[in-house]
Amino acid sequence: MARGEGAEQYAATLLSVKPLKADIKTVKLKTQRNRLSVFSKLCYAFGGAPYQITGTALGFFLQIYLLDVAQLDPFYASIILFVGRAWDAITDPTVGFLVSRSRSTRIGRMMPWIIFSTPFAVLTYLLIWYVPPFEEGKVIWYLVFYCLFQSMQTCFHVPYSALTMFISRDQKERDSATAYRMMVEVLGTVLGTAIQGQIIGGNSNCPTESDAPYSTNSSSVNTTIVSLDQTVNADFQLSHLLSSPLCWILETGRDKSEPLTFAQGLRLVMCHGPYIKLVIGFLFTSLAFMLLEGNFALFITYALGHRKDFQNILLVIMLSGALTIPWWQWFLTRFGKKKAAYFGISVMPFMILIVSVKSNLIVSYLVSVAAGVSVAAAFLLPWSMLPDVVDDFKVQNPDIRGHEALFYSFYVFFIKFASGVSLGISTLSLKFAGYVTGECSQPEAVSMTLKVLVSPVPVVLIAVGLLILKTYPIDEERRQGNRKLLQAML
Repeated sequence: MARGEGAEQYAATLLSVKPLKADIKTVKLKTQRNRLSVFSKLCYAFGGAPYQITGTALGFFLQIYLLDVAQLDPFYASIILFVGRAWDAITDPTVGFLVSRSRSTRIGRMMPWIIFSTPFAVLTYLLIWYVPPFEEGKVIWYLVFYCLFQSMQTCFHVPYSALTMFISRDQKERDSATAYRMMVEVLGTVLGTAIQGQIIGGNSNCPTESDAPYSTNSSSVNTTIVSLDQTVNADFQLSHLLSSPLCWILETGRDKSEPLTFAQGLRLVMCHGPYIKLVIGFLFTSLAFMLLEGNFALFITYALGHRKDFQNILLVIMLSGALTIPWWQWFLTRFGKKKAAYFGISVMPFMILIVSVKSNLIVSYLVSVAAGVSVAAAFLLPWSMLPDVVDDFKVQNPDIRGHEALFYSFYVFFIKFASGVSLGISTLSLKFAGYVTGECSQPEAVSMTLKVLVSPVPVVLIAVGLLILKTYPIDEERRQGNRKLLQAML
């Protein structure tokens, strides 16, 4: 009798082990399916290169181009910069809403936006760097094509950035793909800085000494720069056309749920606490970087007197950022994203050294290396932390679908709108300081204004942003908990 009972118990144990083994095998198969190949990650990453190449060229050089090449008054240049960025900010949530309501096609929901916006973005970008042969409507020319280009770029970038949530259901794979993307995007900024910077920096007829006589050969400089820019932008066009289709193989998610209205999407996004804290925190830190980006070329040229070296200093910043992206990816994986944000962005206040010490080319290069380390963190962390917020929202609202593009578009909206305000105000402040368009030297008040715009103001903004990020609630424990809950839901 005892032997019979033992046999029954052994048989029952075997029956219970078989389903357990089957479950483990199923989990392993799902994990393998969610893993992305290096080729897929690179395809996804290269889609972001054109956005960063053009964005870096505009961010670093559009202000100095409008003032010293197109010969616009600082007041009109500030209007173009502000209205262009503000318009760009408005289009982000609009496109995000339209993308969220788009129907799935044979090539997915995101790819039609990416494909059809690319040629128009190329054309309008070329026209931004062309000096029209008339003076009356020059301001309208730059304003119209700057706004049109920003609209086309938004139609490209919002669906592209939202692809992060569709390429894999595994958080680690998404983080890895984001690191690949940031690495390629930083390399894109290096390319944009190198090409555009060497063109503008290598075609200045002004002497390096700040007290040298004013140059009068501005028309020949304009012609040289414009003709070279037209040649270089053919490479930008090729970059757009080659990289955009690479995203096609990655859009695998097709959402057939009922789309949200704009009001519903706005209410859901704005009422999610972690998202608001993340956006506001990075809003202040991004403002610091954008103020530095928009004024750094002028600062190096007129405040430090390194007219022949400003493009090389900018290139050092971007190269330093590109080389430290893998290190930051390792750091956030080892110690968590919140700690990485604190350590990475807090490196930026080293910029105070470049203002506090006497103008020295070696110090400028050393500070630029440190600034590049912080730029890498600023590139990587927001886009790495946004998917965690979307996952947290999914856990709390499991019945809502098709909201991913809204989170990304509203984040970009706030960042771009604030940057438009900051760049408009900073350019306008140069006018009040007495900036003289087209001259090789500027009044002392302009030098002091540029020093304030690239050091004390960014440091204060970074401090405020870090204090807000301290209240960000998604730490590593909560992130891993959300990951397990989402796996259970799937």
